[in-house]
Amino acid sequence: MFEHRHEELLSRREFVRRMGRFALLGVLLIAISWLIGILGYHMLENMSWLDSVLNAAMILGGMGPVDQLHTTAGKLFASFYAIFSGVVFLASVAVLFAPVLHRVMHKFHLQVDKD
Repeated sequence: MFEHRHEELLSRREFVRRMGRFALLGVLLIAISWLIGILGYHMLENMSWLDSVLNAAMILGGMGPVDQLHTTAGKLFASFYAIFSGVVFLASVAVLFAPVLHRVMHKFHLQVDKD
């Protein structure tokens, strides 16, 4: 997926393309997680689709729920979804920064190898 440390540094154009692919992967990860939250709130708490979208987005964004939860299943889902959302946030940030970090480290290795 990434070039080996003995290979040339990726061109700027190819790097931008790689960043686009990783950004798309991060957006896809967030979209799937959002869909899980929407379906969970709609099915377990009997919320309307709009309220489910809002609650899932608020939890996924780290803001907290908007509506009060009434069912035990909904409360359990919300607690697990909140923990899941924290992990998804960290994972999506890691996906976005992985190519940048790799490029910096690769450039450093190329400089060290020349010396």
